[in-house]
Amino acid sequence: MLKYFLATVRAGSVRAAAEHLNVAASAVSRQIIEMETAVGQPLLERGPRGVVPTEAGRAVAEHAQRQADEMLVLADRLRRLQGVEEGTVRIFCGGGFLVDLLDQGLAAFAADYPGITFKVTSSTTDGILAAVAQGEADIGMAYNPPAHPDVRSVVSARQPILAVLPIHHPMRPTAGPVPLRTFASEPAALLPMDHGVRQLQGRVEAAGDFRLIARLESGSFELHRRFIEAGLGIGFLPRFVIAGELKAGTLRAVPLQDTLLSEVRSHLLLRSGRRLPEATRRLLDHLAQRLSAFQPVP
Repeated sequence: MLKYFLATVRAGSVRAAAEHLNVAASAVSRQIIEMETAVGQPLLERGPRGVVPTEAGRAVAEHAQRQADEMLVLADRLRRLQGVEEGTVRIFCGGGFLVDLLDQGLAAFAADYPGITFKVTSSTTDGILAAVAQGEADIGMAYNPPAHPDVRSVVSARQPILAVLPIHHPMRPTAGPVPLRTFASEPAALLPMDHGVRQLQGRVEAAGDFRLIARLESGSFELHRRFIEAGLGIGFLPRFVIAGELKAGTLRAVPLQDTLLSEVRSHLLLRSGRRLPEATRRLLDHLAQRLSAFQPVP
């Protein structure tokens, strides 16, 4: 019963919850009506675009989520009592974390814990926060996320946005950071305007009364790297996104002096108050120690 209600709150409609659970919508509706009868008050506000929980509904949803979390912990403990090291860890992260996650995180961890599998979803910052808060993700990784009442940052590290240049770019090595406006006349790969990094750049542009020239606009970090390596222009990315290219000497990076861009942080996220299964706890510790994204930049 609680499973049906929690799925409905997450999906925002009875029909969507039924599809997710692979049951009839009438069965989901019936379970929710029985719950509302049992508690003596409505748990959902029903509208033409779906449902939202009432105050009582939010309390029930929070209880249901805690119960679901505890069931995962119990199942994990029972497996370990049988000597079985297995489980699935669900990770939601921004696209810029994917290469670092695989190369520095999952590869070594998977070798040590062959029974543990991973479900990785690339998402927006809002999507990552929602997934962690609603229990759809065990671990979240986000770049410069806003505060969320149901999500806590367990590890964060300063990861400034850098100007990223082709290896043969004519700019000479500098003694220190340069302002963003230094690159105002150069063709650049930029993230879409709804991306948090692009919005920070926009604030710097507005304050300095200049505009960057977008030769490429894309949310794909891989496309940004390829664009810059091909000599089509410059880009603006944190160091962990281009760590492999910097090590290989195929790209150059120049620090930026603008405070909005130099004080950005990457965050490792969990749902507030959640007890973690052992597999998740071990992976969390491993990611915090091994990923470039969570090692502070001087």
